[in-house]
Amino acid sequence: MSNKIKIGIIGLGRAGFSMHRTELEFYTNEFEIVAACDIDPERCENFAKEAPCRTYTDINEFLADPEMELVSVATRSGDHVPHTKLALEAGKFVFMEKPVAVCEQDLVDLKELDEKYPGKIFLRQNRRFESAFMHIREIIASGILGEVYEIKLRRNNYQRRDDWQTIIDCNGGQLNNWGPHLIDHALRFLESPCADVWSRLKKIAAVGDAEDFLKIVFTGENGRIIDVEINGGAALPEPVYVVSGDRGMLISDDESKLKMKYLDPEQQLNEIAANPGTPPIAGGFGNAEELKWIEKEIDVAPSNGETTRFIWKHLYLAIRYGVPFPITMEEGLGNAAVTLQVKQQSEFAR
Repeated sequence: MSNKIKIGIIGLGRAGFSMHRTELEFYTNEFEIVAACDIDPERCENFAKEAPCRTYTDINEFLADPEMELVSVATRSGDHVPHTKLALEAGKFVFMEKPVAVCEQDLVDLKELDEKYPGKIFLRQNRRFESAFMHIREIIASGILGEVYEIKLRRNNYQRRDDWQTIIDCNGGQLNNWGPHLIDHALRFLESPCADVWSRLKKIAAVGDAEDFLKIVFTGENGRIIDVEINGGAALPEPVYVVSGDRGMLISDDESKLKMKYLDPEQQLNEIAANPGTPPIAGGFGNAEELKWIEKEIDVAPSNGETTRFIWKHLYLAIRYGVPFPITMEEGLGNAAVTLQVKQQSEFAR
């Protein structure tokens, strides 16, 4: 008897068609796509050519499909919570695309739905399993960089984007698009409750009226700073990751390589007192202590070997075997609360 999870995908655009469908091709022993839904009949037809299944243009008919156990919600941002509610009421599990909330009412509704349907909602915070993110967390935990005091996270390019993701009335903008991923990374990197959030939103190159630039600076109660920037108006990119510690630094330009320079772990730094006297005219600004540096470049390779698509493995184990899902509702609601806080702080017209 097959133990596959029968899944239906609603929203057959970039996420549903190009991401969810293609990722599921790696998990044919765990999942079977039995249904798909979109308001555009042509998209339904194209989807069925790639993944033969029943297709619907009416969401109520789709949710009435008796074979379907799990609904993957990949519709537009403002529809995520309403469509999740309909799927839960139809007795389905839900795999919910980000953002999980675009307004305060969404947060309230999602929390109530999670309480009413415990264990039925799973959040697709798939970049929690990004290989570079996981590997860098391992390196931080190893202590070779010393006490990490600042981490910079960047996703920059130059793009005159013109789709619905650039329109405020469609809940567009980078805060709802890439924002949920990097906010999730930032809150995990803090390794401490967040003490302060500062932010700014701007429109630089995108054609619509929503922001394509955001800057969020998190400060943890432990003093660590996480500097997040997403910039659609950057002609030259910055490193995707910069991790600064009091014994070394890590940089990744493209998420495939990690460049590191850190003090030899065997080196003990001398206890030196600052000299208030007049320094010599020549001789630099430090003392004569010899620092032994280690420099290396390594491939991104987290110890668990996972990538973003492994979220489906975790989803399967959670539904079929009750293994705790790595992304909790509390974390998802916390991420969404930050996006709403940023909107409230911003002078940018939304």
